[in-house]
Amino acid sequence: MILVNTDYYNDKELEMLGLVKGSTIQSKNIGRDISQSFKTLVGGELKAYTQMMNEARALATKRMAEEAKELGADAIINIRYASSAVMQGAAEVIAYGTAVKFKE
Repeated sequence: MILVNTDYYNDKELEMLGLVKGSTIQSKNIGRDISQSFKTLVGGELKAYTQMMNEARALATKRMAEEAKELGADAIINIRYASSAVMQGAAEVIAYGTAVKFKE
C-alpha cells in the first residue's frame, strides 16, 4: 500500500474510492504517569509519551491501510493525522486519507 500526504502520486490518473480512517486510544500505565510527572518539574522530553504517540500513530495508520485494502485501493493519498486528549494520560490518534485505485 502506497501512503502519501500529497493529493497525487507520480502523475498517475486516480480513481477515488473514498475516505478511509483508522484510530486508536492509547495510555501508559500509572507507574509511567507518575515518573513522567516528575520529569515535568525539570523539563525535557517525555520519552514514554513520545513512544506512546509513535505507537498510536503506527496503529492508526495500519488500521487506515486495512480499511483501504478492503476497498481494493492501490494507495492512500492526502493523509492527515489528528490527536486529542481523551483523559489524563490517554490520547486518541486518528489517521485519515483518500483511498485511490490507479487507472490503467
